[in-house]
Amino acid sequence: MKTNTLDFDAQALREKILDLAMRGKLVPQDPNDEPASVLLEKIKAEKEQLIKEKKIKKSKPLAPITDDEKPFDIPDSWEWVRLGDVSKFVTKGTTPKGGKNAYIPAGVNFYRAENLKNNSLLLQPIKHISNEVNNNELKRSRLAINDILVTIAGTLGNVAIVKKENLPGNCNQAVSICRLVNTRKLNEAFLVYALSNETQNIIKKKRTTSIPNLTLQHISNAVIPIPPLEEQSRIAAKIAQLFALLRKVESSTQQYAKLQTLLKSKVLDLAMRGKLVKQDSHDEPASLLLEKIKVEKEQLVKEGKIKKSKLLPPITDDEKPFDIPDSWEWVRGVDITDTIGDGLHGTPKFSSYGIPFINGSNLKNDKITITSSTKYVSVSEFNKYKKALRPGTLFISLNGTLGKIAKYNGEKIVLGKSAGFFSLLNAKMQNYIAYYLKSTIFINYYNIKYTGSVIKNIPLKALRECLIPLPPLAEQRKIVTKLSLLFNILDF
Repeated sequence: MKTNTLDFDAQALREKILDLAMRGKLVPQDPNDEPASVLLEKIKAEKEQLIKEKKIKKSKPLAPITDDEKPFDIPDSWEWVRLGDVSKFVTKGTTPKGGKNAYIPAGVNFYRAENLKNNSLLLQPIKHISNEVNNNELKRSRLAINDILVTIAGTLGNVAIVKKENLPGNCNQAVSICRLVNTRKLNEAFLVYALSNETQNIIKKKRTTSIPNLTLQHISNAVIPIPPLEEQSRIAAKIAQLFALLRKVESSTQQYAKLQTLLKSKVLDLAMRGKLVKQDSHDEPASLLLEKIKVEKEQLVKEGKIKKSKLLPPITDDEKPFDIPDSWEWVRGVDITDTIGDGLHGTPKFSSYGIPFINGSNLKNDKITITSSTKYVSVSEFNKYKKALRPGTLFISLNGTLGKIAKYNGEKIVLGKSAGFFSLLNAKMQNYIAYYLKSTIFINYYNIKYTGSVIKNIPLKALRECLIPLPPLAEQRKIVTKLSLLFNILDF
């Protein structure tokens, strides 16, 4: 997913950096480094001694790593290892008995999946448990410095190291705990990066299954590449340096995106006030355009093609938010349309293919967007529920995310109730009115008029009554051309 309008994909770059690091291509190898094979032998011997001294339990041996499990080649001084083989144990937390009553205002930090983000443990929002619960009921999952935590339920695959400031701590069953055999023989920061990379690979494979969570077996059996200890430190430092640089660039581009939005809003505001292009005294005034629209609308009513709309009161001076040029007119939405309506309020019979069923969520960047979740109806259902859409019609989302628009270009569609439409009597106004619907004038208007607290809705009545500053048709074209040029510059 792109993070902003500069086509800067920070997440893709992070993934690429991790991929290069895990292949041994981010920093050069040093032939003087003790090879990982020697390091792993020392860890193995230390683990066996801990088992012999009964300081840790002997776990079931993990299966040897097959060639099929090795996703790429690594340098000769590196080794592939399962996380469980370099760990004292891999376990997970537990929710204390008593539900919400088990939590107290202050005490032992109790971490949940939402507390793991960006390779860190977040202390907000955090719950707390008592020392008694931590040392007794949840003794098994008490955290220690340098424990590696991985989310295995909810948002999967977030990884973090437990630091001194995170303690005392415990966690729930959505978080797995990996305690290394010897934290001096492995670089925890490198392991976090390696495990982050591997868990994301596991998650990608799991998307083809119906299993929603990771298991302790997934974590224990995770196959990670281990470089020599000195190289682990160099890799971890290089990743941290590059990620910090990415954050700076990302922050700058996000600031630019905010400025870009502000500039677009300002330019649109100037356009809607008649201050973006010069007026031309030779242009036919908007009053004549309105007269022609009125005549056409009356003829359509006379022919029975549309219903006569309810007469709205004249626009008063108090309603006009600002002054406009003399050649312009203030109009209501109903004055320039034959219909302002919405789609089907019921549910049609859906088909596996056919005509798209469009709701407000399908309106994006002035276009009707078909997604994987879009439903379809048969031709017979289309004929039953289709709307008589004129060339130049504009669609607008009426609930949820309000105000998204699309231009009608003759597509065969069936509208759902969250998609409203302006059936403009003059198709040549489509581009100008589309810009008006994106302006702060209209946005501020519907933010006052919407109904609903959880799910916002724009009433059709509000669309019919909305005030539109209407320029002469020739000036509309000039405004649209100028806006398109300026927006292209801003979107460079």
